[in-house]
Amino acid sequence: MKLKEQRVGIFIDIQNLYHSAKNLYKARVNYKELIKGLVGGRKLIRAVAYVVKTEGVEGAAPVDLGAGAVPSSGREAAFFDALKQADIELRMKDIQIYPGGMKKADWDVGMAVDAIRMASFLDAVVLVTGDGDFLPLVDYLKWGMGRVVEVAAFSRTASGKMKEEADEFTAIEEIPRALLRGRTS
Repeated sequence: MKLKEQRVGIFIDIQNLYHSAKNLYKARVNYKELIKGLVGGRKLIRAVAYVVKTEGVEGAAPVDLGAGAVPSSGREAAFFDALKQADIELRMKDIQIYPGGMKKADWDVGMAVDAIRMASFLDAVVLVTGDGDFLPLVDYLKWGMGRVVEVAAFSRTASGKMKEEADEFTAIEEIPRALLRGRTS
């Protein structure tokens, strides 16, 4: 239940969201509307997005990064600017490229640590990811810290266990104006 006086923190797994929107709906996420829908009239304390930079990283472009990063080019900076304009704080790291070409690009541990660290001054924690790897975080925030934990993701790609364990699940595709159809790359 969303109460007007609740202090809310939103933690967004950008790579998960970006690729799901693109592949499932051939759309982009309208982050301003997403945040508005998730806050639901409550007090937003912080919204943090976790992104992986590929631009300027030797060997990172023009390959498809599958595991994660948003497209490399001048569009990457524009994408990051759009997030900032939606009043979302960015946490960035460079993509890691290993000998042999393997790429690693995830923020799972960083996102979990931030959610735990900030939970002491939040009433509700919103995890914007369908990734089942976050189940221990959901459990700890709920039972270890007594926080309301909400999960927002695309229904078709969200872990069933994440939907079950969260106090509330929000299907992003059902938030009005959260998806922008058209060019996705």
